[in-house]
Amino acid sequence: NEFLVFISVRGSEGLYMVNGPPSFTESSAFQRDSGKNCKAVTFSKDGSLFAWCNGEKVNVVNVTRAELLRSFDLPKAVCLEFSPKNNVLATWQAYAAGKDGTAGVPNLQLHDLRTGKCLKSFIQKKIQNWCPCWADDESICARNVNNEVHFFENNNFNTIANKLHLQKVSDFVLSPGAQPTKVAVYVPGSKGAPSFVRLYQYPNFGGPQSALANKSFFKADRVTMLWNKKATAVLVVASTEVDKTGASYYGEQSLHYLGANGESAVVQLPKNGPIYDVAWSPNSVEFCAVYGFMPAKATIFNLKCDPVFDFGTGPRNAAYYSPHGHILVLAGFGNLRGQMEVWDVKNYKLISKPVASDSTYFAWCPDGEHIVTATCAPRLRVSNGYKIWHYTGSVLHTYEVPSNEEMWQVSWQPFPDGVFPERAVRYQAVPSEVPSAEPKPAQAYRPPALRNKPVTSSKLHEDEPPQNMKPPLGGGDKPLSKTALKNQRKHEAKKAAKQEAKADANQGPAQAPAPQNAPQNAVPATTTGDPEVDKKIKNLKKKLKAIEQLKEQAAAGKQLEKNQVEKIQKEAALLKELEDLELGV
Repeated sequence: NEFLVFISVRGSEGLYMVNGPPSFTESSAFQRDSGKNCKAVTFSKDGSLFAWCNGEKVNVVNVTRAELLRSFDLPKAVCLEFSPKNNVLATWQAYAAGKDGTAGVPNLQLHDLRTGKCLKSFIQKKIQNWCPCWADDESICARNVNNEVHFFENNNFNTIANKLHLQKVSDFVLSPGAQPTKVAVYVPGSKGAPSFVRLYQYPNFGGPQSALANKSFFKADRVTMLWNKKATAVLVVASTEVDKTGASYYGEQSLHYLGANGESAVVQLPKNGPIYDVAWSPNSVEFCAVYGFMPAKATIFNLKCDPVFDFGTGPRNAAYYSPHGHILVLAGFGNLRGQMEVWDVKNYKLISKPVASDSTYFAWCPDGEHIVTATCAPRLRVSNGYKIWHYTGSVLHTYEVPSNEEMWQVSWQPFPDGVFPERAVRYQAVPSEVPSAEPKPAQAYRPPALRNKPVTSSKLHEDEPPQNMKPPLGGGDKPLSKTALKNQRKHEAKKAAKQEAKADANQGPAQAPAPQNAPQNAVPATTTGDPEVDKKIKNLKKKLKAIEQLKEQAAAGKQLEKNQVEKIQKEAALLKELEDLELGV
């Protein structure tokens, strides 16, 4: 590395900086703040400035020159953020109303870093979305006030330059990158009306016609909106707090795509269950989703929302692209064991499978070569510490705090894009001084009666292998998915078994029933030879056709009656019944 990347570490041992790869020693340039009361730290977007509050003051230092730039007398500050071009420092402290119920003092402050003056103070009661959002060039700044988005221009906070007023905007995200700035807004549904996300181009906010794109959906108590780096599209993860079917603790999620060109779609995920994570590739033309009941699937999709590569199933709930986008880490943290899969996503080759057990945090170094994993309080109170890895799976440095201490936060110093060049992918583990402590695989419990007998594999489920989803270049039919193939084989086996059984019953193969051999799809009316069963099949097909029509009406935005919604919910059961009848089960 031509550039040294710092790592800031905050915990009960105080706040200090560590020199990143290759030395991993404590930085002498930054004076350790030994107080146990450091509430918040932040680097500026380009990594040149660093701010922290220690329960007495908010200090801002220039990282490269290691000099104190400003000190603000704000002992209660608990949140800090720099504007993208380092002109403004935003600070937030808990809001306190006046004793007699009158309004309290403004608790969100915007400070001019050049003069040290306070540019503006606002009352901001909630810590959620406390910080105003700037466009990358600071030409506009926006904040959500009483369900409206207020826009300021060129850091002039005394004049509201524009307002985006919809029924009730509960969240918004500004697009990254150059002008013109786009805004994604989320309006939650109420009284049977759907929730929606709209994209606007600043400052054209004149009603729904002026929106660049619009997507409405029912099941949503909250949404996460993710812009890609080039600001051409937004992914929306919509979630409900509760899964009415009782299938999941995590509520229900759906994934939607909105293009700034007006296109929108629901991303079809081939496995049911929660959506754990969604991440855009830095190239802005692909994204990865991790989803489905455990073992979870992970799939890369293109901008048409078609699957490009499927990583199969595994114990994972998170996806992290490297800063250059050429490597993807799929990981299982939280209630999973910390297994990571490091993939070369240009060639779809697995590079390494390191295990970082008990990790509560993961982050790529801006150099695109190194990774930090950490175990921090309050998520976990024991074995706090961090590890620095090379993506090939080697641990290069590890630090664990003494048993009576805690670590609260670890963060890499950011760098502007383009500072670190993209390097060729390596597959061979890089050499390391640190002995790799591979966790011993936990032995499965075996009852005493089986302990001296040979082990037989008894997997609850077979893991699906990775597969390339790109259609072959010569066109040709789409290959059947694994499940489709499996079902096809099942059907054929059942059919054969049924024919055999009938032949046996008729004492001889000569009278094997002819209708069985007739191609079923050529004849619309299925005949099983039993008029009673034929009648049932006909009725089921009728019901399924009605459900199909109801689904089309719902998709077109029609509000369905309760009994119609119940009808749709019975579709799966009816399909199963039809399949069983047709197979003569």
